[in-house]
Amino acid sequence: MLYLLTWDFKRMALEQNQEARNWGMIAHLSSLVGFVIPFGNIIGPLIVWLVKKDEMPFVDEQGKEALNFQISMFIYAVISGILMLVVIGIFMLLALGIFWLVFAIIAGIKAGQGESYRYPLTIRLIK
Repeated sequence: MLYLLTWDFKRMALEQNQEARNWGMIAHLSSLVGFVIPFGNIIGPLIVWLVKKDEMPFVDEQGKEALNFQISMFIYAVISGILMLVVIGIFMLLALGIFWLVFAIIAGIKAGQGESYRYPLTIRLIK
């Protein structure tokens, strides 16, 4: 009986862990909605984070990380847009777009594997 009870708790913990990993992955990959909806790259992670942050600590951590990254990318895009007046902004915007896409996908994959991911070049506004 004790073995069955222990096994059931382990199974429940594993399912909870899998659910948290899935939501952490969704927090990162929901930023790709920005390709379709204006400001979707910020709204997607924000919604996931607000809905699941109290239930799952992993989603709280990864949601904040995804949101901070998306806000940072927005700030960098505005700066690059201003620098387009001196031509260098065009190249910066192109590099920024590739950087954003690659690291959002990497973060989604890492979160799906259960690893905490920290984006490079991110301003940590939400703590």
